[in-house]
Amino acid sequence: MGPAGALSLAGALSLAGVLAGDSGVQPAGTPLSLDLGGTPLPGRDALSHGRGLDCWEVRKRNSSEWCRFIRSNPDCRLEGGFLSYLEGVFCVFPPRLLPLAVTLYALWLLYLFVILGVTAEKFFCPNLSAISTNLKLSHNVAVFSLTFPLHGVTFLAFGNGAPDVFSAVVAFSDPRTAGLAIGAIFGAGVFVTTVVAGGIALVKPFTAASRPFLRDVIFYMVAVFLTFMVLYFGRITLGGALGYLGLYVFYVFTVVLCTWIHRRQRGDGLAPPRPWQPELPTDAEERESSGTNSGDYGEEYRPLLPAQETSLRILTSALSPLDYRKWRRKPWYWRVFKVFKVPVELVLLLTVPVVDPDKDDLNWKRPLNCLHVLTSPLLCVLTLKSGTYGLYLIQGVFPVWALISLVGSVLAIIIFITTSNEEPPKYHCVFAFLGFLASAMWINAAATELVNILRTLGIIFQLSNTVLGLTLLAWGNSIGDTFSDLTMARQGYPRMAFSACFGGIIFNILVGVGLGCLLQMTSSQLVVKLEPDSLLVWILAGALGLSLVFSFVSVPAQCFQLGKAYGVCLILYYLAFLCLALLTEFRVIHLSSI
Repeated sequence: MGPAGALSLAGALSLAGVLAGDSGVQPAGTPLSLDLGGTPLPGRDALSHGRGLDCWEVRKRNSSEWCRFIRSNPDCRLEGGFLSYLEGVFCVFPPRLLPLAVTLYALWLLYLFVILGVTAEKFFCPNLSAISTNLKLSHNVAVFSLTFPLHGVTFLAFGNGAPDVFSAVVAFSDPRTAGLAIGAIFGAGVFVTTVVAGGIALVKPFTAASRPFLRDVIFYMVAVFLTFMVLYFGRITLGGALGYLGLYVFYVFTVVLCTWIHRRQRGDGLAPPRPWQPELPTDAEERESSGTNSGDYGEEYRPLLPAQETSLRILTSALSPLDYRKWRRKPWYWRVFKVFKVPVELVLLLTVPVVDPDKDDLNWKRPLNCLHVLTSPLLCVLTLKSGTYGLYLIQGVFPVWALISLVGSVLAIIIFITTSNEEPPKYHCVFAFLGFLASAMWINAAATELVNILRTLGIIFQLSNTVLGLTLLAWGNSIGDTFSDLTMARQGYPRMAFSACFGGIIFNILVGVGLGCLLQMTSSQLVVKLEPDSLLVWILAGALGLSLVFSFVSVPAQCFQLGKAYGVCLILYYLAFLCLALLTEFRVIHLSSI
């Protein structure tokens, strides 16, 4: 994904808290219990944490009772989301068409990952970059050597890790899906530090940057150790949750300080950062793939626009997600994937403004931006809490969405009358904040649907949330980083790609766990209980810790010269871990006390 912009991290985290919504208030003094367990054990009591019959029991009943069981059982109600996936598979589809329902759900799951990726890459990150430019952080030469490290480890990390963190926050919001969060965070960590890092070494043997590597691995090991201790004691307090976020702030400070000291020693404090740093793209091809210049929409191929262009032509041109010149020179598989992305990109173009500071006109499209004044707030109110607030009737008569539409229409007309097609207004930077908020709402909505459909698949196949998190959710959230890192390595920047493997996931675990648990606390309940009653959780935590220790020992032992042997070892390690996890999930490996 492209470089994200600069925005107050606290503000971004507060936004995520608003998007996550309220998960329900526990009785005063009663710790919130998040079940991180696996598949229900034999002989498990019919009661599940006081919520009535466990929804897992549905597959043990006669198929004629499935629909009544799902609709009458409170444990089968999915939190948030627009679609009731459990009712769809057990009530809409007859039992003989269950394979068809699962196939459709799997395709929809893949498409949700596409929505997450497109939204984060083409809209979320570019608007963060525009906010950074508007705050003058990256253009101040006097602090050039400090702003780029800060940019990379905070706002780029937030942009790249947005799907992971939003998925974790949504999963933590419901005790029944908390295992998805732990499985996804740890599973993605194991996947990135083994498969992706090993793939980079196989594609392009290289010499790793010693100090950044050791710094990132040490911080990541500390984060994993803290999470292991939280799982061991079975609870996390307010201080513990704040400690996760504080550790990430300390990591950011360490990166900035180390970079500043290193450049002072080299005597080139104003020189561009070295190629190993993952936060700065270093070639034009990477910048094109980042999406910050809207390359997929082909604007770099278009001739210069006439001085006076009609608003209708500007609108139709801005809403076109296809560039036919680029289409003709791309291979067939790119075209197939593009066809699937076009509907998502079209809807996003209609609802999310994008400010591009690299363009002379800052990507100002007067008719479309005026339309965004109406569609973006409407999107936010209709996706917040799955439309609960948007459909609320003021005084029992006037819906909130109608009020937002009325106010947005008036503002759009005023802006259209007072601006021109050729020059953006002075307040155009406000559209970057509006685009950031709208794209964040899209990511949150897609993450909510993602978590709900994964829980549904877990009930259908009798799989634990943990194994779904460490496989499907972790793979889906990591696939974009995998392709970008391997592409970066093939282009001749393996050090940058390798550093990104260990630096980026620190944000995911510290902010994902810390923020996810923090948002579940209330003034009367400052403790969240984590219940890892499955052996798989401990195997997952141990596998991640062991992979980090292996790299921490083996990389310096090779004098940081990483070749194909190192890559093969990491990939074999991941395959062994995956086999062990699946054998544990299906109770081939188990402990009698678990």
